[in-house]
Amino acid sequence: MKNKLWLFLTVLTLIFYGIAGYHFLTGWPPFIMMMIGMFLGLAVSTIAYGFIRLINTQVKRIPANYIVPILSTIIGLCILRFIGFGWPALVFLTITALGILFCSVLFWFLKKKSPFSGVILGILVVVIGLVFFVLINPGSDPFENKLPLMLSPNQNSIIDDLQLENPTALGPYEVREFTYGSGKDVQRKEYAHEVTYRTNTVNGKWLIPDWKGKKKKWRERYWEFGPENFPLNGRVYMPEGQGQFPLILIVHGNHNMIDYSDNGYGYLGEVLASRGFITVSVDENFLNGHWSGDFRGKEMPARAWLLLKHLEQWQRWNSDENHYLRDKVDMNNIMLVGHSRGGEAVAIAAAYNELPYFPDNAKEKFDFNFGIKGIVAIAPTDYRYHRKISLKNLNFLSLQGSYDSDEVSFWGMRAYRRLRFTDSISRFKTGVYIHHANHGQFNSTWGKSDFGAPAKWLLNLAPLLEGQEQQETAKVFINAFAEATLKNNQDYKTIFKDVAIAKEWLPNEQYLTHFESSDFKIIADFEEDININTARDSSKLLANNLAFWKEENLNTRDNNSQENNVVVLGWDKKDSLNTEEIASYELTLSEKHKSFFDRESTLQFTLGAGNHELLNPNQKDKEKNKREVPQLDFTIQLTDEQKETSSISVSAIKVIPKPLKTRFTKFKFLDKEMIGEDWEVQLQTYHLSLNTLTDKNSELNLETVKSLKFIFDQTPYGVVVLDEIGVSSN
Repeated sequence: MKNKLWLFLTVLTLIFYGIAGYHFLTGWPPFIMMMIGMFLGLAVSTIAYGFIRLINTQVKRIPANYIVPILSTIIGLCILRFIGFGWPALVFLTITALGILFCSVLFWFLKKKSPFSGVILGILVVVIGLVFFVLINPGSDPFENKLPLMLSPNQNSIIDDLQLENPTALGPYEVREFTYGSGKDVQRKEYAHEVTYRTNTVNGKWLIPDWKGKKKKWRERYWEFGPENFPLNGRVYMPEGQGQFPLILIVHGNHNMIDYSDNGYGYLGEVLASRGFITVSVDENFLNGHWSGDFRGKEMPARAWLLLKHLEQWQRWNSDENHYLRDKVDMNNIMLVGHSRGGEAVAIAAAYNELPYFPDNAKEKFDFNFGIKGIVAIAPTDYRYHRKISLKNLNFLSLQGSYDSDEVSFWGMRAYRRLRFTDSISRFKTGVYIHHANHGQFNSTWGKSDFGAPAKWLLNLAPLLEGQEQQETAKVFINAFAEATLKNNQDYKTIFKDVAIAKEWLPNEQYLTHFESSDFKIIADFEEDININTARDSSKLLANNLAFWKEENLNTRDNNSQENNVVVLGWDKKDSLNTEEIASYELTLSEKHKSFFDRESTLQFTLGAGNHELLNPNQKDKEKNKREVPQLDFTIQLTDEQKETSSISVSAIKVIPKPLKTRFTKFKFLDKEMIGEDWEVQLQTYHLSLNTLTDKNSELNLETVKSLKFIFDQTPYGVVVLDEIGVSSN
């Protein structure tokens, strides 16, 4: 009996090690890794057995045959916890402890030959089966918060005039695909003998000083090159025809370096090239994470610099009279697209583009100054590089999914707000928050899980958009941005003002969009001081009958900063002494701000739903605390010096969505542990053409407007977050 039990437990241990080895990516076939894992398990078990035998010479009563598999499993779990297991410590330790306890009870019953042994074994099998079922189950969506995309009344007439072509439709150009590279890549044939054009390597030793130790040893053993001879490898989607064509570089983010990422953007490359954009997916896999280590952001300068070296290579080809690519590229019309860490890298590259030296080490001289017109940051990081990058005079787009369990907040909006327009050229910046989109599916090869095994077994995958749907959203927004940025097709900017204009091309989902043009004139953005009664240039702010009124910095769901100050306004008729009194928030305009208003202008502000539970911070009134999340709406009113008024409800411009709640994992308590809150405040931009208000009251004189008032008369209670109030051109 003892020998059978020992054999049974040892086999279970080897199976456990085999599963772990199968999911441990090293570049070798998974079956080989599984065998290595089992061999490691056998070695650990043997060492554990020898250790127990040694102890048994002193303590004879320790049952070595029982303890060896348990000790071996504990050792294996400890190894995995430190090098590969992404589960929270509480979950990991709880599961481990329960497993050991269960096995110990089973051993005891089997040893005593108890009649309950079969029952205990049956219970163990059922529990293991339930755990297995939970782990393989995709999960569920506990929040039914989908709304159909609907055009606002203001946009119904505009969409007919625009006659926009579907930006995801294939264009008139045939597409030629090829690769360029060193021609010597030992791991990837597409960058070895299959390259169409060979490129010289570049020396990036000053850009990545952290390439050392085991990272250097194992990476160079795998790739057979180091930073002194980084390759310039790219996968090209080329429109066939006479140039010059705009150039778009796409760069991946951090992923396992041997699970190559650069072939995951073909869905973008094909449609962009067919519409007349040379598109290149850049290979920087050698900078990615690996079991030998992750650079943890210290490689960001190298990621950015390599993009500029690729542009340098294209410039050489473009001016080479004997090269096929001669005069194919408009080098003054360039766009950079980056995903994840690549999304931060493209911003760094745009900043480096104008510098004479590498700011972290002046031994590296820069001489780039390419015509970069636009930046696209897909689910970007904004904290890996130790410098805060503040861009200027570029078009900018950032995309973010609400179910991104890798980058759980919209970091791209921090870069959006830091970007400044300082010249007279017409430009814009925009951001799109896509509900139920995750991190990985913007790359067609990364899959539905944002974590690797075994942490991915905890993720709640059921609410996610399908990969093809998520990639359709990326195509719509990125192609529209490219058309507006590189071909000056300005009509496509309207998609970012009111996303419902693109409803025929997008999955039926909720999208929050930000949009700001370079001619936007700010009245109040709550950044200038801590006085809640003042806005810019002497405009005044006043609240009446509000339950609360405060200015604060918005936090992310995990208590980091969104780097954005806002005003938070709450109203509740139950708290009013006189139920006839209407809550309001009013801006009395300075002389300078009055001059912003005319019939050719648009009133603009960003707005989002706040936490209505703030209306009852002490939680004494249980009935009040149970009130549903309201569908918010309120009235906007302009008043001139002759006291003529005109007003409109916000819902006539765009609906105020309820908070977009998420459940990243299969268990609510795990979300709190791994992610944070189930939602965070996300704003979107609202645009109201001022001639709409004069059409409602022709007596309103926009040249003498003296106040802008937000009147909370449409819902009995609610909380809104308001920011960036100002005026732009239509």
